[in-house]
Amino acid sequence: MSKLKIAFVPIARTTFDIAFAQEKANSAREKLRKHIGTVVGPDELITDMDGIEKIIAELKEAALDTIVVFQATFADSTMIITLAEGVDTPLFLWAVPEAHTGGRLRLNSFCGINLAGHAMTRAGYRYGYVFAAPDDPSATKKITTFVRAGHARRLLGNARLGRIGENPIGFETCLFNPEELKQRFGIDVIQYSLQDDIFPKVRQIPTNRTTDVANALSKKIDKLDEMDAEAVQASLGTYLRLQEISKNEDIQGFAVRCWPEFFTDLGCAACGAMSMLSDEMIPCSCEADVHGNITQMMLQWLSDEPAFLTDMVSVDKESDAMVLWHCGLAPLSMADPEAEKSATIHSNRQLPLLMEFPLKPGQVTAARLTRVSDELELVIGSGRVLRSSKIFSGTSGLLKFDRPINQVVDDILGKGLEHHIAITYGNHIEELRILAKLLDLPLIELT
Repeated sequence: MSKLKIAFVPIARTTFDIAFAQEKANSAREKLRKHIGTVVGPDELITDMDGIEKIIAELKEAALDTIVVFQATFADSTMIITLAEGVDTPLFLWAVPEAHTGGRLRLNSFCGINLAGHAMTRAGYRYGYVFAAPDDPSATKKITTFVRAGHARRLLGNARLGRIGENPIGFETCLFNPEELKQRFGIDVIQYSLQDDIFPKVRQIPTNRTTDVANALSKKIDKLDEMDAEAVQASLGTYLRLQEISKNEDIQGFAVRCWPEFFTDLGCAACGAMSMLSDEMIPCSCEADVHGNITQMMLQWLSDEPAFLTDMVSVDKESDAMVLWHCGLAPLSMADPEAEKSATIHSNRQLPLLMEFPLKPGQVTAARLTRVSDELELVIGSGRVLRSSKIFSGTSGLLKFDRPINQVVDDILGKGLEHHIAITYGNHIEELRILAKLLDLPLIELT
């Protein structure tokens, strides 16, 4: 929560009860500081356009997740619209109730955000809102949820994604338009060559460096020493090379062409490397799935936990659940603590390094940036991973959606959705709905 940063901007009109309004603003600001962390902005009420212009100049370069506009009293929409135009940050409008005394309307706060919301909608701006007292827990909860979505939006706007190689032929799932992603979200997709940027550099990594990684990894998984040593070294060298690119070139995630060249040219599987990087919050997707990797970024920024891009491969009718599986790139943090975690070989290519374990039980959120029509959309769903034994080799699990699985399957197949979907632990559906609104992404709900 400490990484979240907001501005608190209290506005008012001087013809109302300014002393009472300042008291409410002070209380609201303190509540936000306790629940969110970094809160910037003026201490005094802003009552005119000069004040708004001054705060815009201060906030333009502040890297904010949200601006909370506290409607301390009624004011017309001019200050809020000017703020929306001046700072590229989502606005959250907060109004407070006041006692029905039969006397003076001291604040008229609700009418202020009602007027502002109408003006914002007419102007095409997306916003959040709440009508609650500063000490009402629902206010800070709703604001925090919105701020998390704003945080993901901000990070997405500065994201650099590394695409390693090309997607396999016949994998329309992994097609993307780099210009569209840059224009819509601000994402830069940086292209890397397997043969020029990855494989030669991996071969040059000293054995002592991969040995150090292997020694640390052997404390987390079994059977690493049973794997082909040369292949393991290549897999761990891939981990070090991608880690180096991420650090030196400011890459937040990787969409990797994992087959066939990793097996045929480098003599190893990329899965283990991608698993380890995802656990370090550098999400990795296989088959160069750019949209899948973007979804992983969204989910990990909302959950503060790793995200896993997985295949949906079957249905378990007995548990009314979807079978999730991938070769062995799930982050180790998602492993069931009651099950064995081990190194293994690829079931088809017979080479390491892959991670093998069943997913841990718990609440999860599933999502996918999809393009099945003329526009990008966001698929979202929620459910629980059920405890299960290993279903297939590699990493697998049972996801019981909040809806019957036959309905979910009808949506997936009937709408022509991709076979890759990303999951993270926890329920972050409301944050995803807000993020979709902020990004102008239509929703496809599986939940």
